[in-house]
Amino acid sequence: MTVLCSCDVVFKEHDTGVGHPERPARIDAVAAGLRNHHLGDMLLPFQPRAATDDELLRVHPRSHIATIERFAAGGGGHLDVDTVVSERSAELARLGSGTLLEALDRLSDGVATGAFVAVRPPGHHATADVAMGFCLYNHVAVAASELRSRGERVVVVDFDGHHGNGTQDIFWDDPGVMYVSWHQSPHYPNSGRADECGSDRALGTTLNVPVPAGVTGEHYRRSIEDLVGPAIEEFEPDWMLVSAGFDGHRADPLCDLALSSGDIADVVLDLKGLVGKGRVAALMEGGYDLGAVSDCSAALVAALGGLRLHPEPPTSGGPGAVFVESAIDRRHRAMDDR
Repeated sequence: MTVLCSCDVVFKEHDTGVGHPERPARIDAVAAGLRNHHLGDMLLPFQPRAATDDELLRVHPRSHIATIERFAAGGGGHLDVDTVVSERSAELARLGSGTLLEALDRLSDGVATGAFVAVRPPGHHATADVAMGFCLYNHVAVAASELRSRGERVVVVDFDGHHGNGTQDIFWDDPGVMYVSWHQSPHYPNSGRADECGSDRALGTTLNVPVPAGVTGEHYRRSIEDLVGPAIEEFEPDWMLVSAGFDGHRADPLCDLALSSGDIADVVLDLKGLVGKGRVAALMEGGYDLGAVSDCSAALVAALGGLRLHPEPPTSGGPGAVFVESAIDRRHRAMDDR
C-alpha cells in the first residue's frame, strides 16, 4: 500500500521563539518516526504548494488574510498570548493549506490509499476570522470547503487533545460536513460539549465526545463502536479528513490524556474503513512531546497504508466509560429537544 506524505523542512521556518511548545523540531520528529519505523518503502513523497486566494477565501474573509499577511510583513509578533507570527508565517500557513489540497488532488487521481501532511503552523483552532491557539488558517476547513465545492460530503475526524473550535464553528451550519471530535474536557478552548450538535439545518453533523484527564484508548475504541462509527455511516461521507493531533498521548506536556501511539493506530484503522479506499487525508495538528510525535506519526501513516503498527501497546482501563455514556445520552437528548 502507498501513502502520500509531505513533511518538508520549509515548515521549520515558522519561528515561534524559544520555549514555545509548537516548535520547528516537531517536523524533524515526524521525519524521524517514519525513518525509525522503516516506512520509507510505502511513502510517496510530494512537494508542498501554496493555497490560492480563491481557495483560502472559501473559509477566511479577505480581511483576515490581509491581517495575517500584514502582521507577518511587519516582522510579526504575538497575535495573542499563545499565537505567534514570524516573517514567513503567513506564507507557510498558506503553504500548509495548499499542501493538504495537493494531497486531495493526488488522491483523486488514485495514486495512494491515503495521505499525511506534516505542516506548521497547525489549523483547527482558527475560526473564519480569528487566529488563535497557535493557528492562523484552518487547513482542514479549507480542504473540506474545496471538496464541498465539488459536491462531496466530508467527515472531519479530530482526535487532538484540544477541541477544534474553529472547525466546528466554520461548519456548524453546513449539512454536508460532519465534524467529530474527541478532546479533553474541561480544557482549552473550553468548547465542544456533547450537546453541541450543529444548527437546525445541520442537526447531528457536529459530534463531540469530551473525555476526562487520564482517559485511555479503550474508551475511544468503545465510542467508535457505540456512537461515532454508526453516526458516520449514517452520514455517508465521500471523504474523511483527519485533524491528527498527537497531544492526547500520555507524554504530552499540554494535555492530561493517557493514549499511546498504539491507540492512534487502532483509531485510524477503525475509522478509515468508513469511507472509500484512497479517500482519507490526515494533517498534523497538535502534539508537543517529540518522542510521541515520532511514534504517533509512524503509527498513523502505517494505518493509512493498512498496516497495524504499535510502537507502544494500546491502552485500557482508567476513567472514561461513564463519560462516553454521558456523551451519547446528552447528544440524543439535545437532538430530541430540537
